[in-house]
Amino acid sequence: MAPVVSLPIGTPPQTQQMVLDTGSQLSWIQCHKKLPRPSPPAAMFDPSLSSTFSVLPCNHPICKPRVPDFTLPTTCDQNRLCHYSYFYADGTLAEGNLVREKFTFSRATSTPPLTLGCAQDTSDTKGILGMNLGRLSFPSQAKITKFSYCIPARTGSAFPTGAFYLGNNPNSAAFRYVDLLTFSQSQRMPNLDPLAYTVVMVGVRIGGRRLGILPSVFRPDASGSGQTMVDSGSELTYFVDEAYKKVKEEIVRLVGPKLKKGYVYGNVADMCFDSNIGPLIGDMVLEFDKGAAIVIGKEQMLHNVEGKVWCVAIGRSDLIGAASNIIGNVHQQNHWVEFDIANRRVGFGKADCTRSV
Repeated sequence: MAPVVSLPIGTPPQTQQMVLDTGSQLSWIQCHKKLPRPSPPAAMFDPSLSSTFSVLPCNHPICKPRVPDFTLPTTCDQNRLCHYSYFYADGTLAEGNLVREKFTFSRATSTPPLTLGCAQDTSDTKGILGMNLGRLSFPSQAKITKFSYCIPARTGSAFPTGAFYLGNNPNSAAFRYVDLLTFSQSQRMPNLDPLAYTVVMVGVRIGGRRLGILPSVFRPDASGSGQTMVDSGSELTYFVDEAYKKVKEEIVRLVGPKLKKGYVYGNVADMCFDSNIGPLIGDMVLEFDKGAAIVIGKEQMLHNVEGKVWCVAIGRSDLIGAASNIIGNVHQQNHWVEFDIANRRVGFGKADCTRSV
């Protein structure tokens, strides 16, 4: 599951639930004009009720294909409006029209009209808040130079409330920061996502033991393979093959006989067990440059995926068609994660996210 934020959109504002996704650019909302609408908080956005809503025609510059850094396929629909189709890495599809609309936080605080997707044919009831470094992401359009969130650990079937800041975070004095890697137009490589929050990861510890993974495994090579990105929209963490093998070797060394043989969660994660034996494995630490780290306690080492099945929440990147290392939201739980865009860095701070505000 990905973190969900509720944001007021339109004039007057309609509260919309949106998945907070640092791995994608386009923000989109669920649009619907017909009654009866679902009851809040899963209500779809009704454009006819907003005085600031407008649609983008086909001749708008954004609708022209091959716009730099915006890989959204757009076409003209039968009404001469700009239509988009957006596929995500997990295979889900969102499509609809590109529109412009305000985020209205209060009478005195609102964004200018931002370019959004107005989705009508999707496989989800929530929208997406695109938070990456692209020029049409929510932070770029709203001129937000810093944001942070704290995702609480899921307990059973309950989904506790965390926290989300736009702007300065009062807890940031305790954060440790790692610099973002940035890429110019001339450095664009086939397997690289230049709009992702790419950080310098240097190693992994399990149970206090540092695994024999070369730091170069976590950095982009000449083709872009190997970049390490922080992605709130991905549930699991994914490692390229060299790193995944080392993690699995250590898990097998520690608790090999207890592995659930023949079981693979989501076709990507095969380190699974019939109970939560995380304490037998120990803590896991994802180590970054400049001393920044994400510490996963032994109690949270395994992720309850279904029934009584618990898995190490790490999958192989190649099984989702990726060539990168992706730090998913399961391994961001109970940490402040701050994206300081102005200073090109990401900060981490251990926290109890149920008491994080």
